[in-house]
Amino acid sequence: MDEKLRIGIIGYGYASKTFHAPVITSLPKLQLTKIVQRSSTSANERYPEVEVVSHVDGLYQDDAIDLVVVATPSTDHLKFVRDALLAGKHVVVEKPFTTTSAEADELTQLAKKQGKVLSVFHNRRWDGDFMTLRRLLDGGMLGVVKEAVFRWDRYIPYANPDKWRDSNAIGSGVLYDLGVHFFDQVLCLFGKPDKIRAEVRSLRANTKADDYFDVTLGYRHDLSVTIKSTVLAREPGPRYVVHGAKGSFVKYGSDPQEQALIAGRSPAENGWGKESQEMWGTLNTVVNNLHVVGTVETVAGAYQAYYQNIYDAITGRAELIVKPVEAKMAIRLIELALVSSREGRTVDVE
Repeated sequence: MDEKLRIGIIGYGYASKTFHAPVITSLPKLQLTKIVQRSSTSANERYPEVEVVSHVDGLYQDDAIDLVVVATPSTDHLKFVRDALLAGKHVVVEKPFTTTSAEADELTQLAKKQGKVLSVFHNRRWDGDFMTLRRLLDGGMLGVVKEAVFRWDRYIPYANPDKWRDSNAIGSGVLYDLGVHFFDQVLCLFGKPDKIRAEVRSLRANTKADDYFDVTLGYRHDLSVTIKSTVLAREPGPRYVVHGAKGSFVKYGSDPQEQALIAGRSPAENGWGKESQEMWGTLNTVVNNLHVVGTVETVAGAYQAYYQNIYDAITGRAELIVKPVEAKMAIRLIELALVSSREGRTVDVE
C-alpha cells in the first residue's frame, strides 16, 4: 500500500491546532481530509484544502476516511472511539485514553474484534529530553537506577472554571492531563510498579479540578520514582532527576516542540526538535573507570515519528509502538493514585 492514509479529526481545539493537524500535515504519506467542527469553520483558515463538517457522521459514513483522530475532552473519548471503530475506522485518540481503565479495556477489545489499529497519542515518548534519558539508561550510563523524580512545574495562579480542564468533570485536572504522560514514561522506562502513594490536591481557590499531584511509585528492587506537578511554581525545578549506582542525570526545561508548533512551525523543517545547548542536561558518571562530568546533547524530539508509526502499523510495515494496553495501565495508575490520595494510604498495584 503506497497510497496516502486519509485522516479525519474530531474536534479543533488546542490539541488539534497545536499537535495533530500540523504533525499530520508534515508527513507526505498522510492526508488530512476532514475536520469536525460543530459551530465554526475556522480550521479552513490554516487548512483551506480540508473539508470542515459539522457532524461526526461526516467521517464515519465516508468510505474514503481510513483513520479517525479523536481530539475531544476525555469525557467524550469512549463514545467517539467506540463509534469510529464500529464504523470500520482505525483510531488515534488524544490522551488520556479514557476516564476509567474499564472503558480502556472495552475499547481495546472492540479494536481487536474489528481488526483495527487503536492507539493513544502519547507524544511525550518523543520528547527529546525523555529520549535522551532513555538512551542513557539503555546504555547503562547511570548503572542500576535507585531514585528518579519527574516534575512538570508551571505558574498559572488563576484557574478558568469555564474550561473543562478546571471543571469537576471526570477526566479533568492535572493528574489526567499531565500525570498520564509521566505515568506512560515511567512505565516505558521501569515497567509496572508494585506500590503507589499519592497526594492529589487543588491549590487554587477558583478551580474545581486537581492542580497538584505528588505520586511515588515503589518497585521491589529499592527503586523509587516520584512524579510531581504544580501550577504554583514561579521558579520551576528540574524536569528530570535520576540517580543510579554509577551516576546521575539532571535536566531542566521542557521539550521545544510544543512552542515551535504554537509558533506555526512544521516538523518537516530541517533541524526540527533540536534543543539549544544551554538547555542540555548534566551527566555525572563513570566511564571506563574515569569520572566524567559534563552536559549531554539532547536528542532531537520527533512528534512526527508517532504518526509515521501509525501509518506503518496500519499498512503492515511495523509493529504499533503505543499500544492501547499500555495506555490502559497509565489510566489504572491514575485510578489507584486517586484512591491513595483519598484514603491516605499506600496502595498495591495489581
